[in-house]
Amino acid sequence: MSVESSRPSSAPEPPHRDPVADADLDPRSPVPARPGPVQALANVVRGGLIGMAELVPGVSGGTVALVTGVYPRLLDSGAHVVDGVRSAVLGSDRRARTAAAFRHVDWWLLLPLAVGMLAMVFTMAGVMKGFVEGSPEIARGLFLGMVAASIAVPLGMARATRGGRTWVLGLIFVAGAAFAFGLSGLPSGTISDPSYLLVFVAAAVAICALVLPGVSGSYLLLAMGLYAPTLGAVEDRNFAYLGVFALGALVGISLFVKVLDRLLEDFRKPTLVAMAGLMLGSLRALWPWQTEEADVLAPGSDWPVVLAAVAAGVVVVILVLVLERVFADRSDTTDPQDSPVERQL
Repeated sequence: MSVESSRPSSAPEPPHRDPVADADLDPRSPVPARPGPVQALANVVRGGLIGMAELVPGVSGGTVALVTGVYPRLLDSGAHVVDGVRSAVLGSDRRARTAAAFRHVDWWLLLPLAVGMLAMVFTMAGVMKGFVEGSPEIARGLFLGMVAASIAVPLGMARATRGGRTWVLGLIFVAGAAFAFGLSGLPSGTISDPSYLLVFVAAAVAICALVLPGVSGSYLLLAMGLYAPTLGAVEDRNFAYLGVFALGALVGISLFVKVLDRLLEDFRKPTLVAMAGLMLGSLRALWPWQTEEADVLAPGSDWPVVLAAVAAGVVVVILVLVLERVFADRSDTTDPQDSPVERQL
């Protein structure tokens, strides 16, 4: 991420890359490199942060992936996985194209991220639920500061990308913010005994937030009445419920990741601006003082503590960005072949 944001605005745009292009069939084509132990451990920590974000209504896992610098690689690898599965079923020369697609997946990123996410979800679901429900104003204030500070990331990446009319980008930004603002104002409730069909559909929709900064998967579940049942299933190890949820999530992300990857390839700057708008509009869901029906209230007497939580959230994001810059600079120094990959993403 830090390499991306440091690219000068005069740099040429990378050419479009289809996940299973003919060039990828060449066994000599570059593939993701194996990271060192420190970088692998850092990817586990990143996965944990993304998993924690997915537990919090109003915070997008995609936002955390963007801030922690793994978003482009995560999206690109997801597109390769989807394309590899598609090539295994459809098209000509299935074996070669499927092998090429999976060879270009950054498994050294995906697997540690998955380990961190699963560990965080299964160990922290109850803790995060208690924090959000027990201290809602402080929790929302903390996450408000984190998401607000994170808006600078896609805006910085968009600024480093050439092209685009200012007024068109402004409209896209406003439209994204308005959409997220309206979505975050949806009333929420709880369905005590949801059907597996509803769980499947809800998971397919909510998982898209994992790769879309500014849209919270947990908040979508909250709006659909499945937030509490899903966390309850995690705590109770209800594997039937979790299996249906995982299947719906797999279908949803398979359908959506290719679309978003193509948007970032062909319409990079407008897509980044739209992401920033979504993140701005999502702040409504994180306004500390609101009713259970998501009606906004005036600040309460606890505003000094909440303001401190907001500041703490901003500081957390700044620290993460600084650490990511340090890791990126060290990676460029110790393993030069990683640098071109980051730059073209």
